[in-house]
Amino acid sequence: MNETLILRLELRDFRNFKAIDLCPSVDGLTVIQGENGAGKSSLLEAIVYSSTLQSFRGAPREAIVRQGAAGAAVHCDVLVGKRKVEIEIEIVPGRRDRAWHNGQRVPGTRGLLEVLRTTLFTPDDLALVKGPPSGRRDFVDDVLAKSYPRLGADRAGLDRVLRHRNALLRQLGGRLDSEAATTLDIWDDRLAQIGERLAHSRAETVEALSPYAAEAFSILAAQAGGFSMRYVRSWEGTLGEALAEARREDLRRATTTVGPQRDDVEIEAGGLDARTRLSQGRQRCVALALRLSSHRLMTTITGATPVLLLDDAFSELDEGTARALVGELPEGQAFLTTAGELPPGASPKLVVRLVDGRLDE
Repeated sequence: MNETLILRLELRDFRNFKAIDLCPSVDGLTVIQGENGAGKSSLLEAIVYSSTLQSFRGAPREAIVRQGAAGAAVHCDVLVGKRKVEIEIEIVPGRRDRAWHNGQRVPGTRGLLEVLRTTLFTPDDLALVKGPPSGRRDFVDDVLAKSYPRLGADRAGLDRVLRHRNALLRQLGGRLDSEAATTLDIWDDRLAQIGERLAHSRAETVEALSPYAAEAFSILAAQAGGFSMRYVRSWEGTLGEALAEARREDLRRATTTVGPQRDDVEIEAGGLDARTRLSQGRQRCVALALRLSSHRLMTTITGATPVLLLDDAFSELDEGTARALVGELPEGQAFLTTAGELPPGASPKLVVRLVDGRLDE
């Protein structure tokens, strides 16, 4: 098993940091304390950015670059097994990010994910359970991309095909001649191929996650009842057949009404629908179980332990759940941000404090 460790994180003009240099603990928990707005979440955001070139807050590049600066830079030294990799990222608004490994240009996120994977916990994870299907689809796609970086291209390919197909449907305005029908057939074929492949990969991932999540939930919620996850497609039969049947409705609504962009993940705990029938406390346990299951599945598939990021993850938990979560955290490097006290049972190896975007020595 290869352990992934962040040795050093340097930021320049990233969020509210003019310049910061953090050397975390490599054999346990690093706690980052500070008041709201000090930049705690931004440090974790930079770590995630080093892996995915995306903000877990959904922020555009303009928001990531410090106000008044032309661009931002992230430097992250990572140890994967015995191999050291220096990740460098340049973020400039208005153009694509540029990334390097040990001075060699990395063309996209696949190369980054092969070096650094993360598992992120936030209080917003409750939306995985209570929110719309898109959040659950994104969760599964995130696990897929991190476990099998080459499959991340399928989600991007789906988005691209849908953009073109929906643009064509809007352009047609409900009217279809032979030339337009031929063009629509081409996009249907492409959507059917990539959609079937992505849905199959998602279903396999959900099936693999389910036992890990069930085990974690039983501990976090002290729940003896059953736990299950199921991937639910928005169509029956083949996707090609479903698209043909839905064509008239798609033309009328000027959008694609079937496909993996409409699928969901159904979750039950104790025989109850997790989205609508559980208490909020139990829903939080489900969300935590999902994150723990993703961490364990990625470790099993890749043979490398992801870096654990806990962004104020204990703030909304009762003491019993918080203590259970601390006991369930997997071994390896972890980062925890908090504006208050440490959760019960936590034993940090390093505690640092942020004040207005700088480390308080």
